[in-house]
Amino acid sequence: MDELRRIADAVLYEGYVLWPYRKSALKNQRRWTFGGVYPPTHSDAHPDDPAEMRAQVLIRGEPTVEASARFLHVVERQVLRNGVDPVDELEVDGQRHVSWDEATEREVSTGEIAIEGGSAHEAIAGGAVERRWRPLRGSLKVTPEEVGDGVHRLTVTIRNETPWAGGEREDALRQTFCSTHIVLRARGGSFVSLTDPPDELSDAAAACRNAGCWPVLVGEEGDRTTMLCSPIILPDYPRVAPESPGDLFDGGEIDQLLILNILSLTDEEKRAMRDSDPRAREILDRTEGLSEEQLMRLHGAIR
Repeated sequence: MDELRRIADAVLYEGYVLWPYRKSALKNQRRWTFGGVYPPTHSDAHPDDPAEMRAQVLIRGEPTVEASARFLHVVERQVLRNGVDPVDELEVDGQRHVSWDEATEREVSTGEIAIEGGSAHEAIAGGAVERRWRPLRGSLKVTPEEVGDGVHRLTVTIRNETPWAGGEREDALRQTFCSTHIVLRARGGSFVSLTDPPDELSDAAAACRNAGCWPVLVGEEGDRTTMLCSPIILPDYPRVAPESPGDLFDGGEIDQLLILNILSLTDEEKRAMRDSDPRAREILDRTEGLSEEQLMRLHGAIR
């Protein structure tokens, strides 16, 4: 996996589910806290939950710029006893299935966003699991503006235009662009760092207004053809530590501490983690499969 994808995936799943990685944990009762772009009727009532994300960046030259946005689309997972009756959980022959929300990845390019709703039915022993996702509507736009000799400011806006008439945030999240970030790629030009701009462009960089995101250069050090507009503050050219065995959905935490905490869970706590979410199950399986050498690599490195 290339470095941009690793960074983008880490941003996409930041806070998806947190240690101890189970539904019953209080910290997992309020999810999808980064990069939300909400239905406008919810945003009107709750201004802290915006209906759009806007990035402004500087670029030199006369480039062709390609913009794409990625986000998570909440999927409601409902367990049905006998395939009919909704229940919080169902256990048959030692296998437990839990009702909770999952998410699927979406990626869109500039223009209209139109994702249809749908459902999927999975038969299980003693019942079924039904997954449902609602329609999403919106747009992704790029507007250039010349601000100097050979320098343009790009305004990139992703807006949620999904009709919604619910009442609670939990319901609005099912028609929200969750964990949204934008990737900009340029051909024939070079982006300007907003974190450390050259002196001659410091005023133009300071005039850029970003709402809900933080644009940084990504790729190999010195490459100025790609920017990631992240809902989390990052440095230019962020990196995932090579010692990290995989994503833990909490980039602000130390991998070693999280992994040791996971290994110290009781068997029942591990079972709850495994049953809560397929991605939590992957973390547990990966953690329990680490070798002694891999665990020692997490102890620290001098670079």
